[in-house]
Amino acid sequence: VTVFVVGSMEIFHAIQDYVTGKYVKSSYLLGSIIGAVDMYLIGVVLLIFSFGIYELFISHIDVGRIDTEVKILEIRDLDELKNKIIKVVIMVLVVTFFKKVLSTEYKGAEEMLYLALSIFAVSCGVWFMNKKG
Repeated sequence: VTVFVVGSMEIFHAIQDYVTGKYVKSSYLLGSIIGAVDMYLIGVVLLIFSFGIYELFISHIDVGRIDTEVKILEIRDLDELKNKIIKVVIMVLVVTFFKKVLSTEYKGAEEMLYLALSIFAVSCGVWFMNKKG
Protein backbone atom coordinates (compact mmCIF):
# COMPACT_ATOMS: atom_id res chain seq x y z
CA VAL A 1 0.00 0.00 0.00
CA THR A 2 2.87 2.34 0.82
CA VAL A 3 4.38 1.98 -2.65
CA PHE A 4 1.03 2.86 -4.27
CA VAL A 5 0.65 5.89 -1.98
CA VAL A 6 4.18 7.08 -2.78
CA GLY A 7 3.49 6.71 -6.52
CA SER A 8 0.25 8.66 -6.19
CA MET A 9 1.98 11.38 -4.18
CA GLU A 10 4.67 11.63 -6.85
CA ILE A 11 2.02 12.26 -9.50
CA PHE A 12 0.23 14.75 -7.24
CA HIS A 13 3.43 16.72 -6.53
CA ALA A 14 4.43 16.71 -10.19
CA ILE A 15 1.05 18.09 -11.26
CA GLN A 16 1.14 20.62 -8.43
CA ASP A 17 4.65 21.81 -9.43
CA TYR A 18 3.62 22.00 -13.08
CA VAL A 19 0.42 23.97 -12.37
CA THR A 20 2.10 26.42 -10.01
CA GLY A 21 4.87 27.04 -12.54
CA LYS A 22 7.71 25.71 -10.42
CA TYR A 23 8.72 23.44 -13.31
CA VAL A 24 7.53 24.50 -16.74
CA LYS A 25 9.17 21.71 -18.70
CA SER A 26 6.75 19.04 -19.77
CA SER A 27 9.61 16.50 -19.60
CA TYR A 28 9.60 16.97 -15.79
CA LEU A 29 5.91 16.08 -15.66
CA LEU A 30 6.39 13.11 -17.96
CA GLY A 31 9.40 11.88 -15.98
CA SER A 32 7.47 12.09 -12.73
CA ILE A 33 4.52 10.19 -14.16
CA ILE A 34 6.83 7.51 -15.52
CA GLY A 35 8.47 7.30 -12.09
CA ALA A 36 5.04 6.85 -10.51
CA VAL A 37 4.21 4.08 -12.99
CA ASP A 38 7.48 2.46 -11.93
CA MET A 39 6.36 2.62 -8.30
CA TYR A 40 2.98 1.10 -9.20
CA LEU A 41 4.70 -1.77 -11.02
CA ILE A 42 6.91 -2.42 -7.99
CA GLY A 43 3.75 -2.52 -5.89
CA VAL A 44 2.26 -5.05 -8.30
CA VAL A 45 5.40 -7.21 -7.95
CA LEU A 46 5.00 -7.15 -4.18
CA LEU A 47 1.29 -8.02 -4.41
CA ILE A 48 1.87 -10.90 -6.82
CA PHE A 49 4.66 -12.22 -4.61
CA SER A 50 2.66 -12.01 -1.39
CA PHE A 51 -0.51 -13.52 -2.88
CA GLY A 52 1.54 -16.22 -4.60
CA ILE A 53 3.38 -17.22 -1.44
CA TYR A 54 0.07 -17.27 0.43
CA GLU A 55 -1.51 -19.41 -2.30
CA LEU A 56 1.41 -21.85 -2.37
CA PHE A 57 2.09 -22.38 1.31
CA ILE A 58 -1.02 -21.42 3.28
CA SER A 59 -4.33 -21.73 1.44
CA HIS A 60 -6.03 -21.15 -1.87
CA ILE A 61 -7.43 -17.66 -2.41
CA ASP A 62 -11.14 -18.23 -3.01
CA VAL A 63 -11.80 -14.70 -4.28
CA GLY A 64 -9.29 -15.23 -7.06
CA ARG A 65 -11.11 -18.37 -8.20
CA ILE A 66 -14.61 -16.87 -8.51
CA ASP A 67 -13.98 -15.56 -12.03
CA THR A 68 -12.84 -18.48 -14.15
CA GLU A 69 -11.51 -16.24 -16.94
CA VAL A 70 -9.07 -14.28 -14.77
CA LYS A 71 -6.34 -16.58 -13.48
CA ILE A 72 -3.73 -14.09 -12.27
CA LEU A 73 -4.01 -15.20 -8.64
CA GLU A 74 -3.87 -18.92 -9.42
CA ILE A 75 -0.37 -20.13 -8.62
CA ARG A 76 0.22 -23.88 -8.89
CA ASP A 77 3.97 -24.04 -8.29
CA LEU A 78 6.98 -21.89 -7.53
CA ASP A 79 8.06 -21.71 -11.18
CA GLU A 80 4.73 -20.17 -12.18
CA LEU A 81 5.09 -17.57 -9.43
CA LYS A 82 8.65 -16.85 -10.55
CA ASN A 83 7.57 -16.38 -14.17
CA LYS A 84 4.77 -13.97 -13.22
CA ILE A 85 7.13 -11.91 -11.07
CA ILE A 86 9.85 -11.89 -13.76
CA LYS A 87 7.41 -10.52 -16.35
CA VAL A 88 6.52 -7.59 -14.10
CA VAL A 89 10.17 -7.00 -13.17
CA ILE A 90 11.03 -6.77 -16.87
CA MET A 91 8.30 -4.14 -17.24
CA VAL A 92 9.87 -2.25 -14.30
CA LEU A 93 13.23 -2.36 -16.08
CA VAL A 94 11.71 -1.09 -19.33
CA VAL A 95 9.94 1.77 -17.54
CA THR A 96 13.18 2.61 -15.70
CA PHE A 97 14.97 2.69 -19.06
CA PHE A 98 12.44 5.18 -20.44
CA LYS A 99 12.78 7.32 -17.32
CA LYS A 100 16.58 7.36 -17.69
CA VAL A 101 16.28 8.30 -21.36
CA LEU A 102 14.13 11.32 -20.43
CA SER A 103 16.46 12.45 -17.67
CA THR A 104 19.91 13.90 -18.12
CA GLU A 105 21.54 11.58 -15.58
CA TYR A 106 23.59 9.72 -18.17
CA LYS A 107 26.88 10.91 -19.63
CA GLY A 108 26.36 9.74 -23.17
CA ALA A 109 24.54 7.50 -25.56
CA GLU A 110 26.95 4.69 -24.78
CA GLU A 111 25.58 4.32 -21.23
CA MET A 112 22.02 4.20 -22.57
CA LEU A 113 23.04 1.53 -25.05
CA TYR A 114 24.54 -0.58 -22.25
CA LEU A 115 21.38 -0.21 -20.16
CA ALA A 116 19.16 -1.15 -23.12
CA LEU A 117 21.35 -4.16 -23.95
CA SER A 118 21.24 -5.39 -20.37
CA ILE A 119 17.43 -5.16 -20.28
CA PHE A 120 17.31 -6.94 -23.64
CA ALA A 121 19.62 -9.69 -22.31
CA VAL A 122 17.38 -10.25 -19.27
CA SER A 123 14.31 -10.39 -21.52
CA CYS A 124 15.99 -12.89 -23.85
CA GLY A 125 16.99 -15.03 -20.90
CA VAL A 126 13.43 -15.16 -19.65
CA TRP A 127 12.20 -15.96 -23.15
CA PHE A 128 14.62 -18.87 -23.41
CA MET A 129 13.57 -20.10 -19.96
CA ASN A 130 9.92 -20.14 -20.96
CA LYS A 131 10.48 -21.58 -24.44
CA LYS A 132 8.63 -24.87 -24.79
CA GLY A 133 10.18 -27.81 -26.59
